[in-house]
Amino acid sequence: MIDNIVVYFEQSSVTYLGFIFVLGLTVGSFLNVVIYRLPIMMQREWKRDCLEFLEQPDQNNTEKFNLAVPRSRCSNCSHQITALENIPVLSYLYLRGKCSQCKTHISFRYPLVELFTGCISFLVAWHYGVGIQTVAALFFSWCLIAASGIDIGHKLLPDNITLPLLWLGILLSLFNVFVDLEASVIGAMAGYMSLWSVFIVFKLVTGKEGMGYGDFKLLAMLGAWTGWKMIFVIILTSSIVGAIVGISMILLKINQRETQIPFGPYLAAAGWGALLWGTELSRFYFSII
Repeated sequence: MIDNIVVYFEQSSVTYLGFIFVLGLTVGSFLNVVIYRLPIMMQREWKRDCLEFLEQPDQNNTEKFNLAVPRSRCSNCSHQITALENIPVLSYLYLRGKCSQCKTHISFRYPLVELFTGCISFLVAWHYGVGIQTVAALFFSWCLIAASGIDIGHKLLPDNITLPLLWLGILLSLFNVFVDLEASVIGAMAGYMSLWSVFIVFKLVTGKEGMGYGDFKLLAMLGAWTGWKMIFVIILTSSIVGAIVGISMILLKINQRETQIPFGPYLAAAGWGALLWGTELSRFYFSII
């Protein structure tokens, strides 16, 4: 059955790419849930751990809350979102960006994440074709989108996302899916140590923490997937893009100089680009140097 589907997709690239795009839209809808709920789940877990450490009872009898339950609902009137109201992008357009019951505005973030995930999925499928690399790269891309969304909103990079991805990258290297085992392990080590070293030097010089430990783990994970040769490409690309965006936001008076800007999304974008076009980016940078 699976072999027949693979053969069919190989013979019909339009159907294959269309299917991946729709799949990406659907996954994007779930990523919205992850971006919203995972930080809340983390905060509740931290609170329980603190109360347990202090040997105090948890007085809040809250309902079960995870990625599956309760059902999605309007934050204003608690109207439960129906299946027809949860169709990626189309439901938002049909509802004109408002709750069907109380007409409260629905954030444009939701269709944006869905459409962005669909486009990213399409690019991955178009780049790698039909194969195991596409399956792995799709999962990699979806996790990066979720991690970036959380970092933008909460300045957190969940270990629940980065650490499993790190081990998965090393596991894939056993079969040379993207890089070999040696490049993967050294990439993970070099990724973590490079940003950790910058963090330590910056703290010694200024007395301030310039970034979080989540950034170290994220770059370690990216190194495990792309290999140690891409660490330079990822750091340089993310730094250039981050600097351009940060300076632009200051000039446009969107942010102040003192405003903390999450670095995770820039690392994620650079790591994603390095996985797909790392060799080309490396040649481009070294040609300039």
